[in-house]
Amino acid sequence: MPKKHIRISHRTSGTTLAEGPVGWGITPFEGNYYISRKYLRTRGFKSNFIPGVCPYKFLYVWLDLHLEDGHKIRNLGWLYWLPNPLFPFIWYRVGIPRRHPELVVEETAAAN
Repeated sequence: MPKKHIRISHRTSGTTLAEGPVGWGITPFEGNYYISRKYLRTRGFKSNFIPGVCPYKFLYVWLDLHLEDGHKIRNLGWLYWLPNPLFPFIWYRVGIPRRHPELVVEETAAAN
């Protein structure tokens, strides 16, 4: 079975936000993607210091996406800074929604 490769881009600017294999690198979970730093292709995600809590994944902070042209997309992502130890695939990873009007998600079969 071929592995999947994913590219996540900002729709308007075309900026690639993340690219890599589906699995431990980019993990789909509950309709979202959790991206390890190795596969982030931007440094534009910045904390806005707005906290959040999930009853079973624990504490996170919202992230804004700062684009090179000066635009900012508020609350596009999040980062669990005090994550549940039962979910290592979310630990300190940028989380983004799988279906968001600002994002383009492309899945392809990865070349072996």
